Amino acid sequence: MKKLPVYTESIPGGAIVATNLEAVLNFGRSKSLWYLLFGTACCAIELMCTGASRYDFDRLGMIFRASPRQADLIIAAGTITKKMAPRLRRLYDQMSEPRYVIAMGGCTVKGGPFYYDSYSVEKGIDHIVPVDIYIPGCPPRPESLLEGCLHLQEKIRKQKLSEWQEK
Repeated sequence: MKKLPVYTESIPGGAIVATNLEAVLNFGRSKSLWYLLFGTACCAIELMCTGASRYDFDRLGMIFRASPRQADLIIAAGTITKKMAPRLRRLYDQMSEPRYVIAMGGCTVKGGPFYYDSYSVEKGIDHIVPVDIYIPGCPPRPESLLEGCLHLQEKIRKQKLSEWQEK
């Protein structure tokens, strides 16, 4: 409640709370992200660890969904090859707006060390889908992913309703 722009006035027998609809919608969207996993390598192990009981994604309101039509966030973790790129793009296109992408790990962000020795590795996921949050590291720790998710929630809270279709 403290993060919303709220005007509260106490009256006998209750209170009046006034805020704008945009702030309420963005607060609700930021606290209920349903994510789709796209883990391909060692970063996916860290991603699974983040969802486990020790770090617990659920306390951020993030729930794993296996269907792209029900998810509003893709967390891509690991090396993305040129053969996987059309599938990743198809999953992204099946998601409804507004949708977000987190690129987790050096291989996802810039191709990692495999880019220089392989003809089949994509040099960064941003060639395939637009990325909202980059999380560097090899592999990044679960704390880094949680911080990236908190930054995404903050970005969603600051969004305007008119920006939903501009991506």
